[in-house]
Amino acid sequence: IILSCSLLLQLTAAFQSSSSPRFHNTHKFRPQIVLSSSATDAEDHIAKNFPTCSDILSRNNDVMKKISKADEGFTIFAPNEAAFKALGDKKMEQIEDVRNEEMVEKIAAYHCITEPVTADQLFNSGGVVTLGGEVPAERSVSGGFLGVGGREDGGVTLNGSKVVNTFEFDDGDKTCIVHEMDGLISPTILWRYADQLRIPGST
Repeated sequence: IILSCSLLLQLTAAFQSSSSPRFHNTHKFRPQIVLSSSATDAEDHIAKNFPTCSDILSRNNDVMKKISKADEGFTIFAPNEAAFKALGDKKMEQIEDVRNEEMVEKIAAYHCITEPVTADQLFNSGGVVTLGGEVPAERSVSGGFLGVGGREDGGVTLNGSKVVNTFEFDDGDKTCIVHEMDGLISPTILWRYADQLRIPGST
């Protein structure tokens, strides 16, 4: 689900599919790589190239079921390994701690949408609604000094994390999109509940 700058827009149920590989230049400096393949290959791609992200997603059974049953396909925002390394040892230990399973499940949910959302759609949106909740999107800016004088560079960020690359897998029935991210897009407030048994207000 995509949010415009002023209201929520529904993604169209119909989308074009192709049996041959396609290539879309969706960013001025980062092309979208499009592969003709299946949803299973998209999951394999995440497991191979984003193993930490794959592990976190697998720890939320509800999210995985919703993804597998999505009629049109799905979108995964996959933080790369550098993104997890940047979290530091303490947060990585908290991710691995069984006491924080609920927090990890929330993190996983914030990185998934049960329909395809392209890089172009992200670029022209004001945010998305993931399985975890709403995530703001902004056009990325380069240059300037202390946040002043920068210019849009053709990219997009979600909750401050930038889309590095986009991979699309289309088997003719479903379109499954993996956006490589340079950071997590889940709310930082979730870390406040690390090492607790339950997140207040959760069910």
